[in-house]
Amino acid sequence: MNRSKHLNRNVSFHKLAKEFQTLSHQILHYANQGILRPDFQREVSRMILDFSGADEVELWLKDHGKYFRSTVKRQPREPFLFRIRSSAQNEDGEIIPEPEDDLDHIRLCDNILRGQVDPSKSMLSESGHHPSLFLIPLSVNQKNIGMFQLKSKAVNYFKKGQIERYESLARTLEIAAAHRDAQIDLRERVKELTCLYSIARLASKAEITLEEILRGIVELLPSAWLYPEIACARIVMDGHSYSTPHFREGRWKQSANIVVHEETRGQVEIFYAEERPELDEGPFLKEERNLLDTVAKEVAIIIVRRQAEQEKSELKEQLRHTERLATIGQLSAGVAHELNEPLGNILGFAQLAKKCPGLPQQAELDIEKILTASLNAREVVKKLLIFARKLPPRKTKVNLNQLVEEGLHFFESRCAKEGIELARSLSPDLPDILADPAQLNQVIVNLIINALQAMEAGGRLTLRTLAGEEHVSLMIEDTGIGMDEEVMKQIFTPFFTTKDVGQGTGLGLPVVHGIVTSHGGSIKIESKPNQGSRFEIQLPITSSPEV
Repeated sequence: MNRSKHLNRNVSFHKLAKEFQTLSHQILHYANQGILRPDFQREVSRMILDFSGADEVELWLKDHGKYFRSTVKRQPREPFLFRIRSSAQNEDGEIIPEPEDDLDHIRLCDNILRGQVDPSKSMLSESGHHPSLFLIPLSVNQKNIGMFQLKSKAVNYFKKGQIERYESLARTLEIAAAHRDAQIDLRERVKELTCLYSIARLASKAEITLEEILRGIVELLPSAWLYPEIACARIVMDGHSYSTPHFREGRWKQSANIVVHEETRGQVEIFYAEERPELDEGPFLKEERNLLDTVAKEVAIIIVRRQAEQEKSELKEQLRHTERLATIGQLSAGVAHELNEPLGNILGFAQLAKKCPGLPQQAELDIEKILTASLNAREVVKKLLIFARKLPPRKTKVNLNQLVEEGLHFFESRCAKEGIELARSLSPDLPDILADPAQLNQVIVNLIINALQAMEAGGRLTLRTLAGEEHVSLMIEDTGIGMDEEVMKQIFTPFFTTKDVGQGTGLGLPVVHGIVTSHGGSIKIESKPNQGSRFEIQLPITSSPEV
C-alpha cells in the first residue's frame, strides 16, 4: 500500500514537472515571436492563469524606466479580463497606489520592485480578497525587471512542490522577457535604419523634384514607428503640407523643426490616431525621438543640397547666356561696321540723286523710299553698336523726370487714339543722375512702345519715378497681355521676338538691358499672362561724371 502511494506520488511529481516544462516552452516560443509588450504580458499571464488555476495573475515588467502592471482575472462568463497600465511613481521612485489597491500590498510590491527584497526569493502573503498570494521577483543580470503574482481566494492554495516550480518558471519568464526586449529593440533599429536608408536613396534621385522627395519621405515614416498601423505623418515646409493618405491628427504627436541656415522652415510630424500605453515621450520611444530629429536634419540637408544644385544650374545658364551675348555682340559690332560704309554711300548717292533736276515723280518717290529704308537700316546698325557697347555713353547731369516727360510727349496722342489711359507719378524731389540722355531716352521710348504693343485692346500705362538713398527708380507698368516664364527667360536675348515677321527686330529689350547695364544700373521684370507687365529700372546716384 505504501509502495503504491509512493508510486502515485512519483507519477504526480513527474506529471507536474512535465506540465511546468511544457508551459516554459510555450512562454519561450511566444517570446520568440517578438510581439509588443502589452500583448506579451496578456498572453503570458493568460497561460499562467490557465495553468495555475489561480483566480488572478498580476505581472509587472519594467520598460523604458516605467513599470507596466497587467492583471488577468477569471470571470464567470468570460475567459478572462485583462487590464494593463503604467504605474505612477513619485520623485523618489516609489509606486503610487491606485484607489482600489491594498496599501500594505502595494508597499510590499514597491519593496520588491526597488530591490529592497532579495530578488532570488519568492514569498507567500495575503491581501484583501486573496488569502493566498504568491509573489516572485524577476531580475536579469542582478537588475530588477519586475515581478509576477499569483492570487487565489482559497486558503493555502500554493503547495510546497509547486512553489519551487513557479520559481523555476520565473527564471524562464526572465529569459523570455529579456529575449523579447532584445528582439523588439533589434526590429525597431532595423526599421529606423531602413527608413533612413530609403530616405537617402530617395534624395539621391536627381530626376525627381523636392516636392516628390518630401511626399516620399512622408510615406516612409509610419513604418519606422512602434505602431505603424495607427501612425500618420506630415511634413509642413514653407507653408506647403505633405501628408500620408487618410491623414488625421491624433492626441499624441511627435514633431521636429526643419532648420535651414538657422531659419525654421517647417516641421516633420508623427501622430497616433489611437491611444497606446505611455513610454518615453507619451506612447513614443526615445529612439523614435532621435529618429525624427535625424529625419528633420536630413530634410534640411536635402533642401540645402537641392537649392545649391539649382543655384549652380542657374549660374551655368547665366554663364552660357553671357557667352552667347558676348559672341553675338562681337558679331553685331563686326556686321555694323561692315554695313556702315555701304549705308553711308547709299544715303549719300540717294540724296544727290534726289537733287537732280527734271526727275520723274515716280523716281522721286522711289528715291524717298530708299532714303527712308536706309535711315531705318542705320538705326538698326546704331542699336547693334549700342548692344555691342561700341558706342560708349556720353554722361552728363540729367533729370529722369524730364526725360520721362519728353518721352511721353510723343505718345500722348497715340494713347488717346488707342484707348489707353496714361498715368504718371513722378517724384518731385528726384535728384539728378549722371547718364547719357540720348540713350536713356531710347530706354524709355523702347519700354513705352513695348507696353503699347501689349495693349492692342486698350488698357492703362503707368510711369513712376522714385528716389532712394543710392538709386533712382523708373517703373513702367502696363495692363497688357503679359508674358509667361519661358518668354521672360529670353526677352534680353538678341533677335528674340514674339512679334510677327517684319514687326520687330528683337533688339529693343537687349538694347535697353545694355544701356542700363552700361550705366551701372539694374532692371527687374514682373509679368504674368493676361495680367500685364512691370519693368523697374534702378540707376545709381553718383557724385561726378565718369572720366
